[in-house]
Amino acid sequence: MILDYLKKNILLTDGAMGTYYAELTGDYHTTCELANLQNPDIIREIHRQYLDAGAMLIRTNTFAANRSKLDVSLETLKDIIQKGYAIAEEAAKESNAFVAGSIGPIVAVDIDQNENDILEEYKIIADALLSAGARIILFETFSSINYLKSVSRYIKEKDDSITVMAHFAVMPDGYTREGISINHILDNVQEIESIDIHGFNCGSGPTHLHRMIRKLDFSGDPISVLPNAGYPEIINERTVYVNNPDYFADKMMDIKNLGVKIIGGCCGTTPEHIRVLAQKLAEGNGKETRQEPARTVHKEKHTKLQNTFQEKLSKGEFVFAVELDPPFDTDIAKIMEGARLCSKENIDLITIADSPMSKVRVDSIAIACKIKREVGIDTMPHVCCRDKNVIALRSGLLAAHVEGIRNILAVTGDPVSADTLASVKGVFNLNSYKFMSLISQMNIEVFGEDPLSIGGALNLNLANKDKEVSRMMKKAENGATFFLTQPIYEDETIDYLKTLKDRNVKILGGILPIVSYRNARFLNNELPGVHVPAEYVNRFNPDMTRQEAEETGIQMAVELAKKLKPHVDGIYFMTPFNRVSMIVEIIKRMG
Repeated sequence: MILDYLKKNILLTDGAMGTYYAELTGDYHTTCELANLQNPDIIREIHRQYLDAGAMLIRTNTFAANRSKLDVSLETLKDIIQKGYAIAEEAAKESNAFVAGSIGPIVAVDIDQNENDILEEYKIIADALLSAGARIILFETFSSINYLKSVSRYIKEKDDSITVMAHFAVMPDGYTREGISINHILDNVQEIESIDIHGFNCGSGPTHLHRMIRKLDFSGDPISVLPNAGYPEIINERTVYVNNPDYFADKMMDIKNLGVKIIGGCCGTTPEHIRVLAQKLAEGNGKETRQEPARTVHKEKHTKLQNTFQEKLSKGEFVFAVELDPPFDTDIAKIMEGARLCSKENIDLITIADSPMSKVRVDSIAIACKIKREVGIDTMPHVCCRDKNVIALRSGLLAAHVEGIRNILAVTGDPVSADTLASVKGVFNLNSYKFMSLISQMNIEVFGEDPLSIGGALNLNLANKDKEVSRMMKKAENGATFFLTQPIYEDETIDYLKTLKDRNVKILGGILPIVSYRNARFLNNELPGVHVPAEYVNRFNPDMTRQEAEETGIQMAVELAKKLKPHVDGIYFMTPFNRVSMIVEIIKRMG
């Protein structure tokens, strides 16, 4: 068994399959896993080159073998996986090297794809490898422990003698692509009993990984480290890594000397990298050293900012939040004037939308910071995942915190409109659940005793309200403590709110005052998730003056607010056309 081997030996693995396959074949576009069926000889040759270089563990050419990536039938997928294992096993037969069945992360086609479907796909892949004879299953380049606990336990329940390994990809800043720190990853994976060996691959070069790993406490754990050759360049639309076997091997010896038991390479590494590393291992360069203890970072002390809105919610006090839309251009006079009026009237919180309907507006965080700084009222930017990857999201949160923002509404975001899809693409690295989890983790590791308060969206206008509440509770599990509903006009929805009183979350009922007959018809026909009953629409008529229509809208909003108030923890007003004076009047008439 591999665990017995590690008690007396350092285990050297192979290097990259994908980048080396592209280098040999000149094919930088075809997914190499398809070659298990189409060109098995080249895959067999790559395995043999790594084994001849000194590798004692090779990974099957199945990293991206899943239906989401390859777009193949289930039967073809199983064939690719099983052929991949057979090729590796045949290559390793003479050298008695270990063969690990490689499983990479499955990227959801849809941001809200059912997690059970993805878990089932992992189980199918694992079953295919096990049926082919795999005794080692290696999960590679993961960004979180999601799915790993369930699927590793599934494997162990089938055969407890199978060795399960899990590798995580950590970027040079110490975080995964999902924004989870290397410390948090290590703490969590160490608690999963069904994972025998854990470590890191891809994401970073050897120097960055060495710098990160030397600060970790992994005493007693068999750790595996397989970095990239270095940082790549893009040349003629190809990802190219520097050819640096000597440098790579030197840095890998430094990593080995920290007590790491399994070493090898990932993207950009070749058989030559492994050959040079094998030579240095044979020479016995360096002695094992203890890793440095985690360094204490002395952060500048600062006074925790008061979050009046969150404090009132926590105490059970009723709150008022008002949404102001940022402008489409650089004229911010109206939104600043509205913010000052809200502050004068003691509104608890101003929320700033993040380009709703995927229409470009001034950045929500920038406007929220400016209002907070110049007006002094608590603000909450809506931050959506449509336009920003994890790097941009984390950067924005850091900037918001520096500027005194302490409340964030985390939303997935409206999709990019069909008429702009040809030139504009949504990012959607995360959905709202994962984004909330990211903020929660940053609260622990970055913000400490001065955390961000996390809000979520809640649409109770849907036919299946129970399903939406289930989504709400999942968001609560990921860190959300309060929810803002879509505009509510129907008594049925207000009555449903009564059933949510025993939930350990705070809910702000949404009200969008109607300002005209035309506005009422627009809301009913062009605003998704909103329905205005006929009895409200019929209170308006096309011949009303602006003043008459606005008065009708105020009266209606007051009625709705009084119905909502007993069943919610606050009211969330969406300001129609920046008419903040309407909101002020509604609150006054509520008493």
